Amino acid sequence: MHPKLSVNINKIATIRNSRGGNNPNVLKAAIDCQRFGADGITVHPRPDERHIRYQDVRDISAIITTEFNIEGNPQEDKFVDLVLEVKPHQVTLVPDALGQLTSNHGWDTEKHHDFLVKMVAIFKQAFIRVSLFIDPDPRMAAAAAATGTDRIELYTEGYAQQYLKHKEQAIQPYIAAAQAASQKGLGINAGHDLDLDNLKYFASHLPDLKEVSIGHALISDALYLGLENTIQLYKRQLHF
Repeated sequence: MHPKLSVNINKIATIRNSRGGNNPNVLKAAIDCQRFGADGITVHPRPDERHIRYQDVRDISAIITTEFNIEGNPQEDKFVDLVLEVKPHQVTLVPDALGQLTSNHGWDTEKHHDFLVKMVAIFKQAFIRVSLFIDPDPRMAAAAAATGTDRIELYTEGYAQQYLKHKEQAIQPYIAAAQAASQKGLGINAGHDLDLDNLKYFASHLPDLKEVSIGHALISDALYLGLENTIQLYKRQLHF
């Protein structure tokens, strides 16, 4: 099985919100990404709704036929309520601070063990697959398994930053973390700053990788290459 491509459409909502109105149409973008071959759609609503709005999540959920992944911080009651209302295929729990520009670190799955056990159980009782966003640390991966989560998502900014200088070195922490997760029976997702240059090397070195979530780079490429063509180009990087 090749890793699946989930397209994060937050950036499309950012463009819409910059002018008001409904152009570009986020709902149509989700449908089109699905039609163009995306295996899933990812959204990350934040409390200030500066890009994806909570109503967007409801609207997308009503029409999406591919896999739906909602990211967010479970310390926010509003987020938890939304996920339980919408019941996506997967919820990815991310330790974002209020007002944070973008996700920039994973959970300390040891320090936050009790909280994560509680939250994972709430979502799993609603039959929602749970993934925890973590740094590429075997210890964090092993501790994630103790929370009851189904998967982890490896935070890949560090890999992307080092890729052009020393890709062999850059990939090593991710291999180690993935192996630790696999040994505990966890599924492995990955995301953040993966792009057409670095994606294939990353995916080909993590044999148990199930899914990548890509937004910023993919939408940026689509400005030049077109959305349908870009999605297909990314999917080709996952076939090796």
